[in-house]
Amino acid sequence: MASSGETALSAAMQAAQNGDAAAYRALLRDCVPVISAMARAKGVQGSGLDDVVQDTLLTIHRARATYDPTRPFLPWLRAITHRRAVDAMRHGGRRPREVHDPIAYEAHADDGPRPGHDLDLLDRRRMVAEAVAHLPAGQREAIEHIALRELSLDEASVLTGRTKGALKVNFHRALKALRASLSSSKEGTDV
Repeated sequence: MASSGETALSAAMQAAQNGDAAAYRALLRDCVPVISAMARAKGVQGSGLDDVVQDTLLTIHRARATYDPTRPFLPWLRAITHRRAVDAMRHGGRRPREVHDPIAYEAHADDGPRPGHDLDLLDRRRMVAEAVAHLPAGQREAIEHIALRELSLDEASVLTGRTKGALKVNFHRALKALRASLSSSKEGTDV
């Protein structure tokens, strides 16, 4: 035996299917607390509850033609609400949540540059500039154009008047000399 709420909702839905706009508005209004209670029972909370209610009302609107007036209304509504609640919880589980935790900021190391980083960077640049200055002219020219100014071999060849092959040889010899020079100067500063 159906309850009076079930009977009233079922009758309103049947009237809505027959084109009664007032019955449809009343049905949707009367469904809101029922949907809300069903969603809460599924574990939906907070603003997610309002979203589930709205999504369920939209689904009722879209699927109203599928309701069979010879069947009870509440199980049909419960099935729709259950699906919308599950969708909301899945979506909420994928969304990152902002957490207020001031202690985490104090306990977490800063990922930024460490103190003195700029001084180390300037020191390294000075060492490289000095090492490049001590290279033979052809090697220095190859490093300056290809590595420091980032010119292509064609552009460097036009500027220097050297062939691409000569620039490549000078460039690789310069890299070898710089590695040796910088590794020996690093060993001397580590003392």
